[in-house]
Amino acid sequence: MAQPYSARSRAIEPFHVMALLARANELQAAGHDVIHLEIGEPDFTTAAPIVAAGQAALADGHTRYTAARGLPALREAIAGFYGQRYGLSIDPERILITPGGSGALLLASSLLVDPGKHWLLADPGYPCNRHFLRLVEGAAQLVPVGPEVNYQLTADLVERHWDQDSVGALVASPANPTGTVLDREALASLSQAVHARHGHLVVDEIYHGLTYGMDAPSVLEVDDEAFVLNSFSKYFGMTGWRLGWLVAPPNAVADLEKLAQNLYISAPSMAQHAALACFQPETLAILEERRAEFARRRDYLLPALRELGFGIAVEPQGAFYLYADISAFGGDAFAFCRHFLETEHVAFTPGLDFGRHQAGHHVRFAYTQSLPRLEQAVQRIARGLKIWQG
Repeated sequence: MAQPYSARSRAIEPFHVMALLARANELQAAGHDVIHLEIGEPDFTTAAPIVAAGQAALADGHTRYTAARGLPALREAIAGFYGQRYGLSIDPERILITPGGSGALLLASSLLVDPGKHWLLADPGYPCNRHFLRLVEGAAQLVPVGPEVNYQLTADLVERHWDQDSVGALVASPANPTGTVLDREALASLSQAVHARHGHLVVDEIYHGLTYGMDAPSVLEVDDEAFVLNSFSKYFGMTGWRLGWLVAPPNAVADLEKLAQNLYISAPSMAQHAALACFQPETLAILEERRAEFARRRDYLLPALRELGFGIAVEPQGAFYLYADISAFGGDAFAFCRHFLETEHVAFTPGLDFGRHQAGHHVRFAYTQSLPRLEQAVQRIARGLKIWQG
């Protein structure tokens, strides 16, 4: 009999939502009209100027490996974007282009975490963060957070939960699943708390650009030693192109480049050439129109769900999610989600995917559908609640 598969592979949990998605696809194949509010992917296709740049790159034969750190022109364009959007002067040499934001997280966790060591992470939070730590034989120390701290780690929580095996903290701003944002003061106090303990601060800024009524500050405005994860998937709408980046302190770049060479050689060439068009004024104008559309969706769905009895204690400032407490309706989150999928053909995500703290009575809605579809979803949810409550 063959040896069992690795302990790390057994420890990494599947997405609970994938079972619901599979069922949603079955229902859809059977002719039912399913409204998808479960997957964190913008419904817009990649903006036309980016697509055109990708097509041109293919036509011009840009199909070979790039340097492990990525195209110099793209790293320079990203550095210019930091100057334009945040007023920061970032050396392009500090930027590594990665296969999605996941590639950036893989590099950071591989560099910073030894076996048995851990990062502090907010619970609820994006599940892959803790799974990447397990992959490198580290661990996530999940810190329960709620609306009283904006669902975010704070300097006080770092002080209380840091122990001898802590080597850093990972925060997300805007956060998935809650959409909350860390302001400059919060980022500065977190930075001070982590560095006072000789740890590393890693900040997921993947949803930057998708904020409403405000702009999220970058941690690099207050901490030049922080590691920043970002992606072309969300604001730039390039999910399937698999492209992201990592900004690192200068003294970490050589080791990160070595890891990149060994782990994935380079990010996709054609995607990198396409991404050069992301920073053109015509592209940014399209992306800002899409940001405004996401704001309109949030401003409709948030009060509509609250009126139905969902508990949403904190108004999300970014991303495209609403994290809702279903305690008023009883039952567990997975059964609740399954009910609405089967009876009303509306799919959304159980809180079990985002951690352990009160996960059983929370769900996440992704407002990645058009306003008419969201209105239709609310009508169906209202009808389904009557059935659920008997």
